[in-house]
Amino acid sequence: MEKLFYHGKIITMEEQCSMEEDNAEAVLIKDGVIKAVGGYNKLEEMASDHVQKIDLHGKCLMPAFIDTHSHFVMSGKMAACADLSECRCFEEINGILENFIAKHHIENTQAVLGFGYDHNSLKENRHPDKFVLDEVSKEIPIMVLHISGHLACANSRALELSGISSASVDPEGGKIGRVGNTDEPSGYVEESAIYSLQKTVADRMQTDSLSMLNGVQQMYLENGITTVQDGASTTDDIALLCSMSDNALLKVDVVAYPLINAVGKEAAQKLQTEYHNRLKWGGYKLILDGSPQGRTAWMSEPYLGGEEGYCGYSYMTDENVLEYVKRACEEKKQLLTHCNGDAASDQLLRAYEKVVSESGPVNALRPVMIHCQTVRNDQLDKMAALGMIASFFIGHVWYWGDVHMKNFGAARGNHISPVRDALRRGVRVNFHQDTPVTRPDMLHSVWCAVNRISRKGETIGEDQKISVYEALRAVTLDAAYEYFEEDSKGSIKAGKRADLIILDKSPLEVETMDIRNLVVVETMKDGETVFSREGNSKL
Repeated sequence: MEKLFYHGKIITMEEQCSMEEDNAEAVLIKDGVIKAVGGYNKLEEMASDHVQKIDLHGKCLMPAFIDTHSHFVMSGKMAACADLSECRCFEEINGILENFIAKHHIENTQAVLGFGYDHNSLKENRHPDKFVLDEVSKEIPIMVLHISGHLACANSRALELSGISSASVDPEGGKIGRVGNTDEPSGYVEESAIYSLQKTVADRMQTDSLSMLNGVQQMYLENGITTVQDGASTTDDIALLCSMSDNALLKVDVVAYPLINAVGKEAAQKLQTEYHNRLKWGGYKLILDGSPQGRTAWMSEPYLGGEEGYCGYSYMTDENVLEYVKRACEEKKQLLTHCNGDAASDQLLRAYEKVVSESGPVNALRPVMIHCQTVRNDQLDKMAALGMIASFFIGHVWYWGDVHMKNFGAARGNHISPVRDALRRGVRVNFHQDTPVTRPDMLHSVWCAVNRISRKGETIGEDQKISVYEALRAVTLDAAYEYFEEDSKGSIKAGKRADLIILDKSPLEVETMDIRNLVVVETMKDGETVFSREGNSKL
């Protein structure tokens, strides 16, 4: 089947084109591959008599977006949770939980999981501890996850079933909140202290994972994303993904990154290094610290306010980190490492520099630092030398920019997600939304990188703004680079896969403040329409 697109704005994202404007008139695709790009008359002559001519009517055709860090399977699981993302006080949280219990007829033998509350946005400006959640129920175990996924609260019943008591000690890389100066658990937990609670609640929940993941695929496709990451895959996640692949249920390409400190090589090898029915093994994931808006990210200088001298904390020792970095390099696998605080970034860079000194360059493995919220310029220099990719959660500027200014002060706050400084140093850059933390809205990420506006309307880091074209590269061609797929995805070029989207307008032609209002009209995977705003999803 051939298709000829014409009469619209076509952004190819190819280097030889102007940084501000591409000049292609038409695109010809055949059998899921881009056959030619150029003048309309020339491509019409190349096409067969049966070509389907598609008039764009002035709309914009460009490469589909590529997600460089999210949690595909977790997003499906969170779809079964009570949505707390719009709550602005404890009363609203409890109201949603009570309605969720009633709607789903939750019994004492089951459990409730809520997701998405943000204490920074609550009237009470604190976490909904067990005293709050016990008002909903003291018999049904309840746990609510913070929007970052790094913090949580539970009611008394969930704490009891998880074995968290006054005798419990803080696990390595985590913290159990206490009531005042006593040992009594408050219900608030951080980082690794979440795991036992989460398992207790999850074991009591019955979910239709396949159905929910189909809905998650729909969400990505509606946002123009055709390649998705499953970051921090567990053994169970791998089994689910392989089942979906074997049964041809994946409509997006999924790249899986098992947790290197939790999933053995044998389990990871159930994944294939090349796509099999839209699933492949990308490498490993490692987590070194927590959340800056949750004040658990590991910083080299203290947070402002709160406990004097408090800098957050690490997940593991330097020796552990070096062990995992060495393992990934020895297996010649790409490693994606979560670093929000600059002390965590230091820890990662020390490990890679040690490996390089002993074994040689790692550039060919394209290691990735994920989030990079507080990365310093001296660290960006080291990343450039290592060939390390900076995958920025640029949406922090909007969602938590005001919080970062409060937690870090003006100098550090204005330097969160320093995309311009990274590009100046030759560091390859891409953007992600860390879904389910935030929706997979690439146009919002582009808007954030270009405008750097916070929720309060403040400019966060004027000198870190980048151009629209540079921001588009970060979600297309440079995103494909992370997956070693720049030769097959990320731009409109003859021979590449026809993963394409149609927008209602060109992001290069609208006012920069209007970019987040652009609409994905249609999404194509390998030349086939998988989502249409007018005809709804083709799933």
